[in-house]
Amino acid sequence: MARELAREDIKEEILGKLKRHFGKTLEEATKDQIYKSCALCLRDIIVEQWTDANKQVLNQGLKRLYYLSAEFLMGRALVNNMVNLHLLKEYRDVLCDMGLVLDEIEEQERDAGLGNGGLGRLAACFLDSLSTLDLPVTGCSIRYEYGLFKQRILDGEQVEVNDNWLEAGNVWEIPRPEEQVEVRFGGEIEEAWTEAGLKIHYKNSYSVLAIPYDYPVIGYMSKMPATLRLWSAKAKTGLDMHYFNRGDYAKAMQERELAEVISKVLYPEDNHEQGRQLRLKQFYFFTSATMQHIVRKHKQNYGDVHTLPNYFTVQINDTHPTLAIPEMLRILMDEEGLGWDEAMDIVSRMFNYTNHTVLVEGLECWNEELFKSLLPRVYQIIQILNDKFCDRLWQVYPGQWDKIGSMAIIAYGEIRMANLCIAVCGKVNGVSMLHGEILKTRTFRDFYTVFPDKFLGITNGVTHRRWLAKANGSLTELIADHIGDGFLKDYREMDRIEDLLSKESFLDDFMCVKRENKERLAAHLKKTQCIDIDPNTVFDVHAKRLHEYKRQLLKALHILHLYHLKKTNPQAYIEPATFLFAAKASPGYARAKNIIRLILAVAELVNNDPDTKDILRVVFIENYSVSEAEVLIPAADVSEQISTAGFEASGTGNMKFMMNGAVTIGTMDGSNVEISEQVGLDNIFIFGASEQDIEKMERYGTYKPGEYYEQNTDLRYALNSMIDGTLPVASDRQFSDLYHSLLFGDMDRADRYYLLYDFAPYAQVYENMMAVYRNKDEWKRIAAMNTAKSGHFAADRTIHDYNEKIWRLKEM
Repeated sequence: MARELAREDIKEEILGKLKRHFGKTLEEATKDQIYKSCALCLRDIIVEQWTDANKQVLNQGLKRLYYLSAEFLMGRALVNNMVNLHLLKEYRDVLCDMGLVLDEIEEQERDAGLGNGGLGRLAACFLDSLSTLDLPVTGCSIRYEYGLFKQRILDGEQVEVNDNWLEAGNVWEIPRPEEQVEVRFGGEIEEAWTEAGLKIHYKNSYSVLAIPYDYPVIGYMSKMPATLRLWSAKAKTGLDMHYFNRGDYAKAMQERELAEVISKVLYPEDNHEQGRQLRLKQFYFFTSATMQHIVRKHKQNYGDVHTLPNYFTVQINDTHPTLAIPEMLRILMDEEGLGWDEAMDIVSRMFNYTNHTVLVEGLECWNEELFKSLLPRVYQIIQILNDKFCDRLWQVYPGQWDKIGSMAIIAYGEIRMANLCIAVCGKVNGVSMLHGEILKTRTFRDFYTVFPDKFLGITNGVTHRRWLAKANGSLTELIADHIGDGFLKDYREMDRIEDLLSKESFLDDFMCVKRENKERLAAHLKKTQCIDIDPNTVFDVHAKRLHEYKRQLLKALHILHLYHLKKTNPQAYIEPATFLFAAKASPGYARAKNIIRLILAVAELVNNDPDTKDILRVVFIENYSVSEAEVLIPAADVSEQISTAGFEASGTGNMKFMMNGAVTIGTMDGSNVEISEQVGLDNIFIFGASEQDIEKMERYGTYKPGEYYEQNTDLRYALNSMIDGTLPVASDRQFSDLYHSLLFGDMDRADRYYLLYDFAPYAQVYENMMAVYRNKDEWKRIAAMNTAKSGHFAADRTIHDYNEKIWRLKEM
């Protein structure tokens, strides 16, 4: 009876929102208006909890985490909020009674264009888990008007289209214009000593207003919704009437447009000076705004800035928000009158840094002259930091100028963000156990010698509310039928699934769910891309950002090998498979875009050949996003995690796939190492060179890719296919660049990511895996074992580790 009353209340709320906000009855309303009405009903519940919780945090004097990230890849919020509020069934039933389908209503919501890949999705998972664990947090970033880009596949290649995700508004956000702050750029610095100390004056600088928009994010059955604060750039003066009245309308709008471009686009292309300057502006803009907000909030509530570390801790997610460190120093010294030592003591107790790359060349650096001209006062502060840091390094490495130069914050005309973080932050963490060790022994080895207590590894995790309860409702219901739904709040409950692996009925139902999800994906691709795929085949998925070290190219070469095997030996048995790729390549990353061209060419070849079209199917999923992943991941039989060992810091896609019962084929890289430890080596398919193997080959220069080409006929065919006319592309569009990069190299050595070294081991392990797949009883046990052991990779466990080792937040 109570549930029926609740449903009637929900219906009345939805109809009331339609009437009051849109002036429409149910019969007159569009699906978008119905979506927004449902969202507003949920938002009311969340905002009430959010307001009360924030008041309690203040009253109890609890420390709050500020999680700074250039990306928050949130995905759609409507159904996820229903899951976390425990209202999914109620809303689904109410909408059904109203003649509506929840899935169709959800389709009206745009994916928030606030991220690119794993970095942003990790940040989103962390907000969910922090809220679920009732820990106070504010995530901070930019309110990008346009996301990264919409990917379209036209004429066999990637084309980038504007992603105007805010076009229809964002019903979840709450503008806070009363909390705006001013961010200053450029000009010259004038110093003056007064009785009160050093005073800094700016000359010929210009300012941009930062307007905050707050987006409440609620975890599962939470008392403490998280806050996502997004900063939007606005000119101080909207319209220059002098120029407007003269008819020079473009000039009248120029200042506004130059200011507001800061929050226009996620990751503007940086292969030109204007793009690099815009990125630097973006990173300073949101970090400066956030630091000003923290100090203002603290002074309003507690007064004395010396107590800042008692109430705030700041996590820098990758190096993009590093400028928060010198900006906080600037505020404390220039605006609050603290001396250097006092300010440094406060900052060193507030900030911590998460590293996401093992590649030294991937660490963010800025041209010194560009930086100095755009942020002159921050540059002065970094100079002082650098001088003091180098003095300290001299005590450890006396006379070793080259080593000190490599570790310095400023050297050789560049400013190094990672070095700045290590110099100041209390803790520096990698994102898997392997990655944590690589930071100590390779990437930051010399720093580890000086600061051994700073470095640690905390393995990433993903929220199983989003990636199981929302993405795979059928599997969630199956698990709940056997062990209850407590696992959604307590990830450790997922270990109980292992007890079900001896029950044939559970395993059969588990595979029925997999089949249902494969059919759902097939229907989705038919609807969205007019692509037919067969759910009776193995769904082999490689879905992640397009980068050479992630080795989409290795998988493409393997498919060419299978094609050649079938063409030359028609009697050879190949397990029918659909190879699904999903990836975006950065617009300026020519080789990555060329790999997409190759995958599409391979697809055209094998999908249209009568000898292979019923056995091998290659599909490239356009415009990969969180919403696409929620359909793709539950349908996967095989999870391709084949990055070069020692190059992937962690990976989180591997966790999402295993959680949904996909079996991993991969290298001992990133968190694959820990997945193998959890499921056991009998339940994962590992191949290839280890990180230690590659380190030895690099140290001694022993790797000769040409030898593998000469010795392996299958590999030779696959490589030659790129340039000999096998692929259905014009002669001037062959793939000689990819071919030469593997065999001869370009500016650096050939085959930098060891594809040819790992080709034969990969082909063999793939064959072994398919042999196991044909044993249906064995395969379903392995697939279910992956789900059973995925609790370790829940973001709740990750957040618990961060809090225990770094933040020390108290539950509300």
